[in-house]
This record gives sequence, C-alpha cells and structure tokens, in this order.
Amino acid sequence: MGGAEERTAAGQLDGLLREVRRQAARGADPDLGRILDWLYRQTGSHVALVADGTGRVESATEGFPLETLPALAPLLARLSTGQLAAAATDVGALRVRCEGLGTHEPRPVLVVAGSAEPAPEEAALISHVGTALTLLRHAEGSERTWRDYQRKAGQLRFAILQALLAGEPLLARRMTTGVVPPLLDAGRLRIHLLHCPPSERDRISRAQQDPSGYHGPDLMVHCPVFKEHLICLVADDEEEGEGEGEGEGDRSGERGRGQGEFLRRLVRANPRYALGVSGAHPLNATADAYTQAAHALAAARTAPDRVASYHGRTPLDGVLARRPALDWARSLVRPLDSVPKTSVDVTRLALNMPRSAVAGLLGLSRNTVAAHLRRAGDALGRDLTDVRCRATVHLALALTGSGSDGLVEAEGGQPPPALDDLLATERAAVWAGTVLRPLPARHRRTLQAWIDANADAQRAAHALGISRNTVRAHLRATEAVLGLDLLTVGTGIHDAVHALHISDTHAG
Repeated sequence: MGGAEERTAAGQLDGLLREVRRQAARGADPDLGRILDWLYRQTGSHVALVADGTGRVESATEGFPLETLPALAPLLARLSTGQLAAAATDVGALRVRCEGLGTHEPRPVLVVAGSAEPAPEEAALISHVGTALTLLRHAEGSERTWRDYQRKAGQLRFAILQALLAGEPLLARRMTTGVVPPLLDAGRLRIHLLHCPPSERDRISRAQQDPSGYHGPDLMVHCPVFKEHLICLVADDEEEGEGEGEGEGDRSGERGRGQGEFLRRLVRANPRYALGVSGAHPLNATADAYTQAAHALAAARTAPDRVASYHGRTPLDGVLARRPALDWARSLVRPLDSVPKTSVDVTRLALNMPRSAVAGLLGLSRNTVAAHLRRAGDALGRDLTDVRCRATVHLALALTGSGSDGLVEAEGGQPPPALDDLLATERAAVWAGTVLRPLPARHRRTLQAWIDANADAQRAAHALGISRNTVRAHLRATEAVLGLDLLTVGTGIHDAVHALHISDTHAG
C-alpha cells in the first residue's frame, strides 16, 4: 500500500472512530443507519444489518437490494448461529459479502452488496465497521441493562419506604432478597428531606449508591409526588442529646454519619437547595419522622444556611391527661374496627400528607384514596374533607397509636370526656401559646381565615379582602416562623387548628 493509500485508510479509520466516539458520548441507542451510510460513502456498496437468521433487516442504506435476502437465507442462518464467521457469494449480478457480528447467537449479520469484489482496503474497512457496530451494540445492551437495574433498584427502595411509612419494618425486610439494607438493622432513623431541582435528584442519588442499590447504611428515595424532594432515610442509633429540639439552630442531626453530612455539604454549596431533618425515631415510626422532616424543611427555606432540624416541640397528644385522652380517642376511633384495614391504613397516611401524595406513594388513583377516606369517614360519622374533622381524627389516632385493637371501656363505665374538656387545661394552653407565640398578628389572622375557609386560599383571600397570592405569602412566612409545613405536605395544619382553637377558648 502506497503512502497516499495509507493516508486515505488512516483518514477513513479516523472518521469511523470520530463517529463511534460521537455516538458513544450521546448515552442513547446507537444510530446504526448513520454508520452504514458512512460505509456506503466510502465504498460505494450498499449495506444492511440483518438482525437474525430470519432475514429481518434492522437497518440498511437507502437503495439496498432487499430482493437479495431470500436467496441469502441459508447463508445468513449459518452466520447467525456461529457456524461461519464470514462468507462471500454472488446473487445475480451482485457480489455480496456477509460477516457475523459478536459472539452471542443469534448474531446479527452485516451484508455488503456491490457490483464487484471489494478491494482489500475496502474489505478491511468493512471489517472495521463490523467491529465498531459490535462495540456500539454491546454498549447499547450494557446501557439498557444499567438503566433497567437503576429502575428496579429505585422501585425496591421505594417499596421499602412504603413499608416503613406503613409502620411495617418486618415487611420491608421480607421485600429485600439477598442483601438487606443496613438501615433495616438500625434501631432508629432520621429522615433528611432534601429540596433540590427535580433534574438533579438522579445525580445525587446515584453518586452515593453502592453496588447493592442502596446508599451504604442509608437509603435515598425519590418522592413520588413532590418532584423537588429527595427522601433520605439515615440510620441513627446514637442517644439523643440534651440539645435536641432547639429550633433551626439545632445541630443534633449533624451527628448522623454518612449521607447526613453529605447532604449538608450539598446544601452549603447550592443556594437552590434546602434540608429538613427529623428527630430520631424507631423504624416503625418512619411516618412520624417524615412529618417532622417536612416541618423542618418549611423552616429551612428561610434559615440562613437553609438547613433546619425539627424543633422537637412536644406534640399535643403528649400534653393531654393520658387516661381521659385515651378514653376519648378510643371512643372516637372504635368504629374503625368495622372498616377494612386497608382503608384505615390509607386514612392514616391521608391525614399526614395530601391525597395526591398518598395516591403516588401507594400506586392508587386519587379516586380510590377518596373512596377509602369516605369509608372511614362514614364509619366515624365525620367529614374527612374538613380540616377541623381531620385534625380531630388525627389527634385520636396519634393517641391510640397502632389502632383501635383491644380497646377497653372508660373506667367505671363513665362516658368519655369531650375533646373541649381535654383541651381546657393549663398545659394545653401553654402548648398552644408555644405554637403560636412567635406569629405576627396579621399572619395569625390570615392563618385563622385560611382554616375557617377549609384551607382554601381563594376563599380566605375573599374573606380578608386581600389577594390569593398575599394569603399564600403570609402562610409561607407563617411556616418559617412556626416551623410547621402548611402548604407543601400540609401536616402542620393539625397543630394550627388545635392551637388556634385552644388559644381562642382560653382567651374567651
């Protein structure tokens, strides 16, 4: 081969490599037709890639003589099954060269048809193209396998989260075959709720993923409803310190190793990020941890470092007189004994997050979630679309813990107390004052009007004579001041309902 021919061959190979690099860098399925067209321009021969021994054409240059393929069927079958590596034959006036690609049967076959036997340098170039096509197809298969693995790993992590939110850590363990995530062996966990651009969740999660599809001792799960939320379950077996619960300045969550510190570094480096951190909870109280993380995230959005740990305020069910409160709660939720457990479980979740979130979490339609709520509401004799009714039932379920199983009658056969009687105590008044005391008067008026309007911002705006956007701005400011989530997940509305009611009752 002379110098000019060598330069031509080198230029052709360089062009082929540039095309392979371009396609490999795309991260998408290879454009085989583009490479076949390139080979046609270099050799003048038409080219086809036959996917298997049946003669199915996967890609071909425009003008390829498809009528030649039936005559080639026996040869293509032998090449596809690996009996031959390459072969050449005549079909009418055409000289056809065939080459099997790859090592796994059935193999695709590269078919080149021209008016004459290709020159040696053209034959070599055809073989180089066959090698390039094989590599690209292998890369495509590997990419597809990787995407399938990532999808299934994400589905498993999501299923584990579902089981933990339902208070079923043993069910979560049964869902894992082979390697059990270390999180499920932890005594306690914290939820770190990261707010970030939706397009960046995959990158963050994959950067910390281990070969088992988990995240070391922790788990990261895409929130199915709030596309800007990444739910991070971080193992935490350390004892809570005395400083737990000091508002947004609390650093108790920083003790968590692994993903907790990684997430904090992310937030420090990205002004668009925010992080809410729950207190430590046993695995069967993951739903409570999620609620706390949502409250903390509401405060984090306006915190100087955009990180906030849950304030640790004692919940209302923790300040009520225990025995009378249990009598009241058990009496209220007893009718749920007649309701299917699925409806009760859905109702519990729906009292802690929007219906759309419950639907996304459980893979149900919103209509199905609404039907479960109606069934539970009918049994209780309450309208669970009303925020005050929801707050009342939420408090009763919090008091009864895991449900109404094994309920007993009030002591001495006495009827249970009324909720207003339970709330008419000094401890309840102090609790309400702690919840509301930081709130400016105008924001408190907006909060009250919003609750009176059943959490409808437009109706509240009409009642107050201000715009809907102003109502929402006041509520966002209220979230930051009180450390309660009102508008995103919405779990803070229960505390707001009870605190305002207690405050108004004592003021009167």
